[in-house]
Amino acid sequence: MSRALELAARARGRTSPNPMVGAVIVREEAVVGEGFHARAGEPHAEVVALAAAGAAANGADLYVNLEPCSHHGRTPPCTDAIIQAGIARVFAAMRDPNPKVDGRGIAQLRAAGVKVQVGLLGSESVRLNEVYCTNMTTGLPQVTLKIGMSLDGKTATRTGDARWITGEASRKRVHEMRDGVDAILVGIGTILADDPDLTTRLAGVDCHHPDRIVIDSHLRIPSRARVLAHRNRGRTILVAGPHASESRVRELRGLGAEVILVDGGERRVDLRLVIERLFAMGITSVLIEGGSEIAASSLEAGIVDKLVVFIAPLLIGGREAPPVIGGRGVGPLAEASRLRAVRWDAVGEDIMVEGYVREPACSPA
Repeated sequence: MSRALELAARARGRTSPNPMVGAVIVREEAVVGEGFHARAGEPHAEVVALAAAGAAANGADLYVNLEPCSHHGRTPPCTDAIIQAGIARVFAAMRDPNPKVDGRGIAQLRAAGVKVQVGLLGSESVRLNEVYCTNMTTGLPQVTLKIGMSLDGKTATRTGDARWITGEASRKRVHEMRDGVDAILVGIGTILADDPDLTTRLAGVDCHHPDRIVIDSHLRIPSRARVLAHRNRGRTILVAGPHASESRVRELRGLGAEVILVDGGERRVDLRLVIERLFAMGITSVLIEGGSEIAASSLEAGIVDKLVVFIAPLLIGGREAPPVIGGRGVGPLAEASRLRAVRWDAVGEDIMVEGYVREPACSPA
């Protein structure tokens, strides 16, 4: 099963809106076939592994990190292929939370005489496919808020200097995160201050470039902004309020951007409506990379599922230096958000802290 999870992870960022799935076929304690789902619309992991095993699949065991599908989608049901190949036992790490499956695949296999065991490395499988679990259980994208800060909780100096607070290893890790998500979201303040590309840059890797989402209520984005210059590297989607200038909307669409209008207050759009709209557009995972105000707004809106914080060994100080999270903040300490399932890791000279505001609501069995 560890090998199945390893194979599945090879397609990170490439299978959306499908989950990452790996499969290993074992006969007489020897691996006779293995495979993984490489991209939506291509064969599922079980089918790839069965093709590799050939006749050796008859009477063998199949290890797969997600319950085999039992319905027709872009490809035929995997349960049919498993039964026809003569697989004797199936070990699935977790049930598929997709309402179209959700135990039906297991039931179909058992009805055909295939022995099925569920739950082996189930927690690891849920973590691997946490985006898919969030999509299936909430009908929304999984939203991760990424923050880089100094040891004393600042994201820039009092003069606005923020390059670079975190080290090169942390910046590489962020590009790896970009490589695995559907979209990056920033506020217009980040565009005006830094004019970032918001593309993925990893040496020696066929990078996945996520869509670039800019929250820009009044469409203040400069026409020469770099995020508008990468038409062949994902979409640029500008989110404006309902009072945005129609002529400006036409101009930006002419430059290749998608412009969507979302209701909200006079100065801000409703971020909850934004992520609902993004999910309807096929975006299953969002990485928020903005400054302290977009961080505060996203937390206040209750859209953040996961937090990743890179902490650099720097002391910036100063009352005017922006804090890691702006906004008004909570009053009573009891209202503070407490992360769950917290992990930390050393990344170069920095420390990466990762935890969940809201864990994926999937159970392995």
